[in-house]
Amino acid sequence: MSDFLKTAAYLGASQECKAARVALFGCPYDGTASYRAGARFGPAAIREASQVLETYDLRTKIDLDNCAFCDLGDLEISPGDKTGSLSQIETAARDLLAEGKIPAALGGEHLISLPLVKAAHALFSDMVLVQFDAHLDLKDKYLGDRLSHATVMRRVADFLPPSRILQVGTRSGTLEEYEFSRKCRNLEANAEDIPRWISNRPVYVTVDLDVLDPAVFPGTGTPEPGGVSYGILEDWLLSLTGQNIIGWDVVELAPHWDPTHVSSIVAAKVVRTLMSLTAVC
Repeated sequence: MSDFLKTAAYLGASQECKAARVALFGCPYDGTASYRAGARFGPAAIREASQVLETYDLRTKIDLDNCAFCDLGDLEISPGDKTGSLSQIETAARDLLAEGKIPAALGGEHLISLPLVKAAHALFSDMVLVQFDAHLDLKDKYLGDRLSHATVMRRVADFLPPSRILQVGTRSGTLEEYEFSRKCRNLEANAEDIPRWISNRPVYVTVDLDVLDPAVFPGTGTPEPGGVSYGILEDWLLSLTGQNIIGWDVVELAPHWDPTHVSSIVAAKVVRTLMSLTAVC
């Protein structure tokens, strides 16, 4: 098992993972942030904000007080070591999957999803991926770099067929990205289409919080006007009820860009929804 730095737990989660199905852990990496850095502070802010949430989720009717989930803490990541950081994240996810657990990661920038998806794909070769995001993230290179928060889905498409990537809520990309995105499935805002597309296949879920409108969620590195409300995002997430979710992440909270701390609370609530869908209760 990978080494984790002990932290305050998310929403009173246990730090003992033996009985837990879902294992939460932080990936405080933002080494390729290209506009507003600070996502490395996301895991700590989500945990802190979770303390104002109730454990009961009205929409799912789940009380996390009655669920087995754990919070391992944060991986000890060096922001300047991209290769090492990605390797650490992949190893941690592989270890958890080998133990029959669902890895649930707190970012961090969106590049952390690449090693998480790699780990899941090694075990579930027939998996699909659902990406909630403002940006296509399909650039082949960004600022000359093939490994970036702006290229993460293109790198996923190097090993996962693009036809198995569903992009929901995207509204920004280059012409080249939009041309490549024709190989993927893109969805505007119809929650009913999501489970039909998944079709009971193993699914990895990545939530880039900038899918939300900046009026709802200003605390992010690359805010993109024209996003959705929290209610729409919650409807999309709840459409995953009953699906075989094999892993998930919530990324791109940069808490210092929102001094009201509302963005951190929103992120913590997104995590609660995903936990309600995947924990053993």
